[in-house]
Amino acid sequence: MNAISPKDMLEATRLTREGRLAEASALLQRFLHGDVAPPGTTTATPTATRTARAPRIIDVDPDTGEAAGPAPASDAARKAVAGRWPTAGMGKAAMPQMPEALRGFLDQMNQGGLGQGLDGFARHVPAPEPLPKGARFIAGSFDAEAGSRGYKLYIPSTRRDRAAPLVVMLHGCTQSPDDFAAGTRMNALAEEHGLLVLYPAQPSSANAQRCWNWFSPSDQKRDQGEPSLIAGMTRQVMREHAVDSRRVYVAGLSAGGAAAAIMGQAYPELYAAVGVHSGLACGAARDMPSAFAAMRQGAAGAPLRAGDRRRVIPTIVFHADRDTTVHPSNGDQVIAQSGASASGLRTEVERGQVPGGHAYSRTLHADAEGRAVLEQWLVHGGGHAWSGGSPAGSYTDPRGPDASREMLRFFLEHPQGSATT
Repeated sequence: MNAISPKDMLEATRLTREGRLAEASALLQRFLHGDVAPPGTTTATPTATRTARAPRIIDVDPDTGEAAGPAPASDAARKAVAGRWPTAGMGKAAMPQMPEALRGFLDQMNQGGLGQGLDGFARHVPAPEPLPKGARFIAGSFDAEAGSRGYKLYIPSTRRDRAAPLVVMLHGCTQSPDDFAAGTRMNALAEEHGLLVLYPAQPSSANAQRCWNWFSPSDQKRDQGEPSLIAGMTRQVMREHAVDSRRVYVAGLSAGGAAAAIMGQAYPELYAAVGVHSGLACGAARDMPSAFAAMRQGAAGAPLRAGDRRRVIPTIVFHADRDTTVHPSNGDQVIAQSGASASGLRTEVERGQVPGGHAYSRTLHADAEGRAVLEQWLVHGGGHAWSGGSPAGSYTDPRGPDASREMLRFFLEHPQGSATT
């Protein structure tokens, strides 16, 4: 995508709010396809424009929950994106339909503080919750050869001198550590169990909508790209705080869920168990077109494993059967990948109902000793949102079973080395 001046960004927003969507879309498309350089910018040659690196976006739309991104380079991928026309609400009035590329553009603009949401209100920013006396929610950063990332670390008031478990929580697109903490209520559970919670932050400089780049081959491997930063950050917190090295876990939502699956495959000696909510398996995509395809219908064939593993990677998956952003079959592929080295696991299916909320199916895959090393929750009637989450955060569904509590219960049942070999 070419650089777009704030003046032109605001012009596209003004046209949209006035209902002049064709004009706004035409303005955006000229910039997306490099047909016209925005006023005030220069390009050395047409070649320089074509080779300029575009922001990598595999996203969930902040208003509709739909996948969003710039028009991909290939004709097939461009048609796949441009052919979807989601409808957004503007208060009580119906919002005219618009190309998803336009919505993705405006979402990026809004995140930069240059405008408000399409409903005329500012984007949701969670108000900081009062901390229990003695608790801390501190900011930090990690620097390495692959780059730098900030983070927030929750240290509960119930922390004792003994080594504590650590849960690494990877937010979804457009989210932040504070937003994700509010929506998942994981800090409240940290108070109950006396554990630490680490929230790595993906900046917009790494991805325009703050998605973890799970679809990039360079961000799917051990000791490379974003996996090296997340693992390095985890180890830094372990050095600076008393952490039980046998009880370190990683979980995430959507793009963060896909990143969590990658971390489990790439660093099985570091993370004792993995939680994937509405995410995809490691290797489900290798570029943007294959990422959109995997999100729509699951990865083509079985996703490749990161390497030869001698044990099951204990994994708990949450996914909703009406998720139109990341197809539910991706949850099946996460489970299949994590248990690829296992044989003879016994499967049991339980069904339940949240009072006043969603029904669900819970599938347990147990080893010879009866321990469930893989656990899969399918929320019936839910969408692309954290099950059982708080409305204080984004992308949450309070009507679902409590994914945070169930993930933490599963994690604490699986210290490092407890899974079948």
